[in-house]
Amino acid sequence: MSQLLLKNATIAQLYPAMVQENVDIVIEHTDIVAVGHDLCHQYPQAKIKEMHGKLVMPGMVCSHNHFYSGLSRGIQANIAPSPDFISTLKNLWWRLDRALDEESLYYSGLICAMEAIRSGCTAVIDHHASPNYIAGSLSQLRNAFLKVGLRGMTCFETTDRNGGQQELQASVEENIRFAREIDRARETGKEPYLVEAHIGAHAPFTVTDEGLSMLSEAVKATGRGLHIHAAEDSYDVSHSHHHYGKDLLVRLAEFDLIDSKTLIAHGLYLSDADIALLNEHDGFLVHNARSNMNNHVGYNHKLTRYRNLALGTDGIGSDMFEELKFAFFKHRDAGGPLWPDSFARALSNGNTLLSRNFNAQFGRIAEGYKADLTVCDYLPPTPLVAENIAGHIAFGMGSSSVHSVMVNGVMVYENREFTFDCEPIFAEARNVAAKMWKRMDGLD
Repeated sequence: MSQLLLKNATIAQLYPAMVQENVDIVIEHTDIVAVGHDLCHQYPQAKIKEMHGKLVMPGMVCSHNHFYSGLSRGIQANIAPSPDFISTLKNLWWRLDRALDEESLYYSGLICAMEAIRSGCTAVIDHHASPNYIAGSLSQLRNAFLKVGLRGMTCFETTDRNGGQQELQASVEENIRFAREIDRARETGKEPYLVEAHIGAHAPFTVTDEGLSMLSEAVKATGRGLHIHAAEDSYDVSHSHHHYGKDLLVRLAEFDLIDSKTLIAHGLYLSDADIALLNEHDGFLVHNARSNMNNHVGYNHKLTRYRNLALGTDGIGSDMFEELKFAFFKHRDAGGPLWPDSFARALSNGNTLLSRNFNAQFGRIAEGYKADLTVCDYLPPTPLVAENIAGHIAFGMGSSSVHSVMVNGVMVYENREFTFDCEPIFAEARNVAAKMWKRMDGLD
């Protein structure tokens, strides 16, 4: 089997923090098989790729994103004034997702996947909605992931906000269908194992108890975990207390929906009991600093209380260098006690999410770990050591430093170029976006 040897790399891990110079990394198929100094003699048949001291890190993961929003940038549709979070959802995002069709979703997925890779992401955990195109939509997103070579996960936002019981049923069925598609694909081995499934739901305030019961059955039937927004705005909490007399995660737990694969996005207004419940079940909270700021929903002052904290963008691209900076600076602005290393660990935790769902090892440059790597040509102006790698990211490095990206042992982006022509894709995406914007204006 062919081997690739990355020679003379400076390897850096965010957690546990580590920096080593003049290191060789040997990759066989999809995995790292050896890391050390002067490995050429031990692997004489390996193809050698000289790194010239470039910084090689475990791939970065965006742990909560919305690829369906990829064609919304600079949107030219008639959007009514939206003074609060709920009106923003109704006037913008819930019209956009209803305007998605097969074509626009595919190009949205392609554009977002390409931009993720360019930003240094090797994986994105997606959360999808297209109420007028449910059946088959997750497969279309998977096609986009595979085309670009991006690793990731996706699921459908189960909700009743448009079609009541019928929409709930169709959404759950799409989640189950897709999970089984992934299982079949793994069994055949005809395609790279790059995409996994969650069981998705929009938010507690748009899912009835009947819907939660259906989701619970889907989780049990597929062995996947729940991916849901919760307490992004205080309305979600008020709704739960008013209609159900319960805290949000307490309600979810009654349907056995909180476990070690559970991913809760936002959580700004979760109660102490909810946080304790998530911690007890070893679930994850994903913090989305820029999205929270953009939607003016407030700040999560309880980040230090979570056992498992990861970082996402909630649809604002996939630049995790930028997201870490905003997460840290907003935290400091709010008087928080954490330093960059805490947010570097949260960023690294995205690989822990992958490990739990792909049943493989991610997040370290070590033998037996997946060869998902971010390569940067960052030239540090001060010493770069384990103790300050997080500081270099917060105050120095950025996505402009990304030189190459390897996913599953394949260089999908090298010397700042993809293996395919990007310009026709972006040109067609502009046409598709314009058509989608027109469809939005035809929706109430």
